[in-house]
Amino acid sequence: MKRTGWFVMVLLPLLVGFAAHAQVDKIIIAAGTPEDQALTAISKEDDAQKKVAMYEDFLKQFSANPAAVAYGNWQLSQSYQAAGDLPKALACGDKALAASPHNLDILVSQTSIAQQMKDDAKVLDYSVRGGEIYNSIAKQAKPAGMSDQDFAGQVEDEKNAAKNSYEFLEAAAFNAIVDEQDAKKRMAEIEKFTPAFPNSRFEEAVASYAMMSLADLKDNSRAIAYGEKTLASNPNSLPTLLLLAGTYADDPRPGSPAKAISYAQKAIDVAKADAPDADHGRKVSGGVAHSTLGYALMKEDKTAAAVPELKSATTLLKGQDDPQYEIAMYRLGFAYAKLNKLTEARETLTEIANKPGPVQQPAQDLLSKVNSARAKGK
Repeated sequence: MKRTGWFVMVLLPLLVGFAAHAQVDKIIIAAGTPEDQALTAISKEDDAQKKVAMYEDFLKQFSANPAAVAYGNWQLSQSYQAAGDLPKALACGDKALAASPHNLDILVSQTSIAQQMKDDAKVLDYSVRGGEIYNSIAKQAKPAGMSDQDFAGQVEDEKNAAKNSYEFLEAAAFNAIVDEQDAKKRMAEIEKFTPAFPNSRFEEAVASYAMMSLADLKDNSRAIAYGEKTLASNPNSLPTLLLLAGTYADDPRPGSPAKAISYAQKAIDVAKADAPDADHGRKVSGGVAHSTLGYALMKEDKTAAAVPELKSATTLLKGQDDPQYEIAMYRLGFAYAKLNKLTEARETLTEIANKPGPVQQPAQDLLSKVNSARAKGK
């Protein structure tokens, strides 16, 4: 990714440094300075190896100038990247970042190199740093003497100028999360991603990955902390509502079923799974919410009230090719058995007892008990 990256300042021949609007660095090499003259000479060289040597000489000559160090190393990084020497490219880019730590253009370059190296940890690190820098634009102090209107306009212009870089970094970080197979590492990445990219376009998907990761880790306290923090910024995050509903439903502490019921009901309202335009995702989410609600009601010994919720769940989940259907059916069979509706329990459990999945064995065990009870009843 080749970028120009330096700006000629004709009216300021003695200036060599950074322009730091907000927290975003831009490298400036002033016109007429020795640095500018050296870069002009380098730009005329067509041989890639000679150009690398010239940049190395440039760095030695202007090692006391942070802007020159940042720009020279950045150009070296891109030269090595073009030549396929990715470790050297990354190392030079890191030197450029050390000299210009709030430079989104360099962070984009480093992220691109890390992607080529398939180093997702580096991808996430560079991307999160870039997201934090972008967010700092809106938090900068207003310069003395500037009107509120002019300041707001300046902030908006700076955000617009950095938007493409921000969106590239956001997508790169999300893809790193998707690639991660280890639940513990994935969750750590998600916890870095969320504050760096608030209100992300990938928010729903990230929340789904968090739900999956925390379920694998069986870390209820962490799941609750993550979920409630996420809902503080997005109260209608459907995956997060489902995460909290399910987590509280499995939590043995007093009061947890009531919280599960509250979150499940909110998830049902948000999913609108019965709406004519409801897609597969909304139907599955609505079905899971009804299933969790029924499960939580049973834990409060409100089994009769749980049955219609579980029936709604099975209706929404049937045919959706999702294991949540079998889970909802098992819960419904359990509810019927608990209410001594043995015929209904038998019919419900028979459907799933021979189907491979997470509830096959529990369904077979419960079905055996139901059949025994029916036989005794005769």
